[in-house]
Amino acid sequence: MPVLLDLDRAPALSELLKAIPGGLVQKIVPGSDAFADPAIAGLGSLTSAGPSEISFAVHTKYLPQISLARACAVIVLPEIDEQIAASDPVPPYARVVCKHPYLLYARLAQWFEWARQPARAAAVHPTAVIDPTAQIAPSVSVGPYAVIGARTRIDAMTQIGAGTIIGADVEIGASSNIHARVTIYDRVHIGARALILSGAVLGADGFGFAPDPSIARGAWGRIPQFGSVVIGNDVEIGANTTVDRGALEDTVLEDGVKLDNQIMIGHNCRIGAHTAAAACVGVAGSTTIGARCTLGGAAMLSGHLVIGDDVHISGGTAVTYNISKPGRYTGVFPSTEHSEWQRNAAVVSQLAALRKRLRVLERG
Repeated sequence: MPVLLDLDRAPALSELLKAIPGGLVQKIVPGSDAFADPAIAGLGSLTSAGPSEISFAVHTKYLPQISLARACAVIVLPEIDEQIAASDPVPPYARVVCKHPYLLYARLAQWFEWARQPARAAAVHPTAVIDPTAQIAPSVSVGPYAVIGARTRIDAMTQIGAGTIIGADVEIGASSNIHARVTIYDRVHIGARALILSGAVLGADGFGFAPDPSIARGAWGRIPQFGSVVIGNDVEIGANTTVDRGALEDTVLEDGVKLDNQIMIGHNCRIGAHTAAAACVGVAGSTTIGARCTLGGAAMLSGHLVIGDDVHISGGTAVTYNISKPGRYTGVFPSTEHSEWQRNAAVVSQLAALRKRLRVLERG
């Protein structure tokens, strides 16, 4: 990984760790003279980090790489630190002892992301089109060819990227970062510190149609969508992800939700706080997902389901039923004619009980 900061801007290890919230560090073990309190200019893996970078180890299986690390400091678990201290010779780098090294790495990465950003003065590009009734805080930055609609309010320190289109009566909280070419439809509400990547579409009409034989056999009549999208604080939405507005009630993403790229959230869905979904997940309309859930890549959830808190769906799994019990759920089943699939699925769900009965018969 390339060095992230020039050495003249790199903080000493002790200074850097003071800037990281959360009280994650248990202790710092100084390295050799050169690495007693080294300047940290970037992050790197155990095999790639150089003498001005900090690395991390999340498991004892990485001990061979740790002994060969060239980093000036390494974040280690307490049990790894004990083994390093007992080695001969002791590696020269400083050691940051932490029970949650991956979380500390994430916090450090956030700090470096902030530190390496060029200073961006609050300004509205002359090509941006902003309705005169919009309320834009003085510290907001608006990029080229952005469009902001009537009565929209954008709070302090928010950045609006080039070519982004924001409709009327939208609210965007403070310190949000809306990247280039995002589309936010009318009446969408977004909380503070949102991160929305390019190509995301928030508040488009949900997929609502009613059979209408007056038009033609098999024809459909469109159902207008009067709800909106309400997004909490600290939500991140990936590139080309879409979140549809509700039909009558709102589609809701609660605080801390993290959505990867190319995800589809249908109308009237509710996603609980701190739930995370990987790429290509699809959630059909009117499904409720609880807090702290995870959805693996390409997981598919049918509509009108209720998924409880702390449920973890493996990648590629199709969920067609309510889940109330916390835990991990996995299922990949070959496709076939629907009635046959239902019969096969019923048998598969009873395999464990059938095996138990068979073993009893075999013993008898």
